[in-house]
Amino acid sequence: MTRPPARTHLTASVLALCTLLGTTACSALSSPPTAEQAPIVPTTSAPPKSPTPSPAAAGLTAAQAQAALVTDADLGEPWTPTQGAATWRDGLLKAKTKRPDCQRLLDALYADDLFGADAQPRAVVGLDDEWNEAQLRYQVVARKPADVDRTLAWLKTLPKKCGQFAARTVANGVQGVQVTDSRLPKVGDGRQGLLIMMTGESPDGEPTTLTLDVAAVRVGDDAIGLTNGGLGDVMTDATRTAVQLGAERLKEIRKQARVQV
Repeated sequence: MTRPPARTHLTASVLALCTLLGTTACSALSSPPTAEQAPIVPTTSAPPKSPTPSPAAAGLTAAQAQAALVTDADLGEPWTPTQGAATWRDGLLKAKTKRPDCQRLLDALYADDLFGADAQPRAVVGLDDEWNEAQLRYQVVARKPADVDRTLAWLKTLPKKCGQFAARTVANGVQGVQVTDSRLPKVGDGRQGLLIMMTGESPDGEPTTLTLDVAAVRVGDDAIGLTNGGLGDVMTDATRTAVQLGAERLKEIRKQARVQV
């Protein structure tokens, strides 16, 4: 039986190549590749490019986080750089209650870590209200967005879970605690504000009321935590101004950081 013409043409082509390339090449062309003789894929001398880290992964530098803080110059009179931790922090916030969520709130306020003990503060500032002896603590925190959102969701539950409860303090005896919602400017990617009031008596028997404005805001891959409190008048306008200005400033600095990457 006569072989198909296509096979004849292919054989003739192989013989012609053998004549040009020599015996070794001819052997390679006439034998199919085995596992040991797999074809070699040509490689280039340039190494593969590493993926460029995203701006979110790169994060803010310490200097950028510091520049995102709110200062006494932003808030104006009567705010000045802090002279130290307020005395009511140990006297009232170091307290115990039998209600788990309320205890978690007290512990977070006392330790100044609304977003959890493992959150990393990138920059912190303390300011004092010289007129009313209030103190404002403001920080920019590095935390995964999902973790921040879980914190915000937990804070939202506290006006219901901890609307009213009793807490035994270290220095001021039993205090009545009230937790309500506090409205914040619509800034950032998520936010929650609380107004906390602790009423009781001082060691001398004088009636006392500690008022605490609390704010937590997520801005991209960073978060803002703020407490503004005191035993006298507390300027809630200062809280809202700090949140508004701070979130806008952090957003702008994050934008500049992305451009520089």
